Amino acid sequence: MTRLAPPETVLVTRDQLAAAMATQLQRGLRLALVAAHEDGPLVRGTSFRVVHVFLGSAGERVEVVVEVPRDDAWLPTLAGLSYPAGRFEREIRDLYGIVPRGHPQPYRLVRHGHWPTGFYPMLRDADPAPTFGADQGFPFVEVSGKGVYEIPVGPVHAGMIEPGHFRFSVVGETIVRMYQRLYFAHRGVEKLFEGRPVADGIPLAERISGDTAVGHSLAYAMAVEDALGIEVPEHDRLVRALLLECERLYNHVNDIGAIINDTGLSIVNQHAGRLRETLLRHNARLTGHRLLRGAIRIGGADLASAPDLALVTSVAAEAAELASIATGHGMVANRLDTTAVLPPEQARRLGVLGYVARASGLAVDARADQPFVDLGERFEVITRTTGDVRARFDVRVDEVAVTARLVADLAARIAALEGSGSDSNASASADLPTGPGAGLGVVEAWRGTLVHRIEVDAHGVLTRVKVVDPSFCTWPGLPVALAETIVPDFPLANKSFNMSYAGNDL
Repeated sequence: MTRLAPPETVLVTRDQLAAAMATQLQRGLRLALVAAHEDGPLVRGTSFRVVHVFLGSAGERVEVVVEVPRDDAWLPTLAGLSYPAGRFEREIRDLYGIVPRGHPQPYRLVRHGHWPTGFYPMLRDADPAPTFGADQGFPFVEVSGKGVYEIPVGPVHAGMIEPGHFRFSVVGETIVRMYQRLYFAHRGVEKLFEGRPVADGIPLAERISGDTAVGHSLAYAMAVEDALGIEVPEHDRLVRALLLECERLYNHVNDIGAIINDTGLSIVNQHAGRLRETLLRHNARLTGHRLLRGAIRIGGADLASAPDLALVTSVAAEAAELASIATGHGMVANRLDTTAVLPPEQARRLGVLGYVARASGLAVDARADQPFVDLGERFEVITRTTGDVRARFDVRVDEVAVTARLVADLAARIAALEGSGSDSNASASADLPTGPGAGLGVVEAWRGTLVHRIEVDAHGVLTRVKVVDPSFCTWPGLPVALAETIVPDFPLANKSFNMSYAGNDL
């Protein structure tokens, strides 16, 4: 299989933007990424460029591009057509100062209240050391009525997790509404890519979200390869697919234990932790790193050793047994079933991804929709329709079994190519072509579809890297699923989503 066709580019004016968006949505494409670009020198009259990337289930890729004058920086909001578009618009306003006119939620998303007014960190002339003010809180809808009270949780938590604030409006034990506030640790990741040679972007991509080192580094590498016209040998594409499945495996096994732990059956979590440790040690033998860092490179991928198929098969079988024991317990089943339901129509409207989407009946999976290698008959997209914690748990359990089959099949195909004398392009990173160019990388990471879009100049230096972790798209589904859920089930529901703070708070 060769690379997917380059995106179709549609140039529009501000007045034409909404119609262009509607056209792509009517074709069945989804809005996967919106990237703002600061073009030209810092003089009055230069412009911004905003790129809207749409993906389809049959490999379609479309980019709708609109220019925005720097001295008249606004776009008509598309929030009425697409909920994800509204969130991308708020992000762009906070980072670049481009105002979405008519937005139904015209308050900050990334920049908290203590960030200085007029400070847009992605601009080239942004103050590197702005003066921050006192914490001003944030707006939220206060629920009133008889018996309603509030429970604030975070942003500092009892466990070793990253910061996020959750404010519950509750009657008795039932959650009426939950408001979540993220972006407490904006790290400026996209800004850190700028000015680096393309090969130097891999270590940074691996660290965007620590448990998704393969997903992010692969999406970045594929975007660079797309921009520079680099062909990746089939052997290396198979290695990449295998590494993605190994990353999916250890994370799903960990989640199986963590979800059951929040029902009180902690012994299952202990055994899942043992299996995860087994897989992490296996990762270290595969690549030299427990989190699979260092295996992806521009133009290829490397394995230090072949996968231990007996180990992978054994772990998958044990994980299935643990899941069966847990869900066969009446107390556990009672906690999982019908808890924190995300209805299919809400999942579709919000644009959630990964196992959360598939648990609500949406068969969205880049391994099928935007494939970089043919996974064959052993691959299937796992779905459920109930949209509850049990469905999100079951999707993971079944995906562990699919992943174990894929690892075995991919390992056999890799071995066959090596046996026939076909080898990877080991020197691909040593002599990379230069740009200019733009490229897109799309992979099905373990949490869901992950997208990188990059632009590179004539010297092979990055001028823009836009990252969309699936967590950005799926976090909004959590408050919706929590409606009518009891407060004690919040940890369980939250774990069944298990979105990344780091992947969201770039």
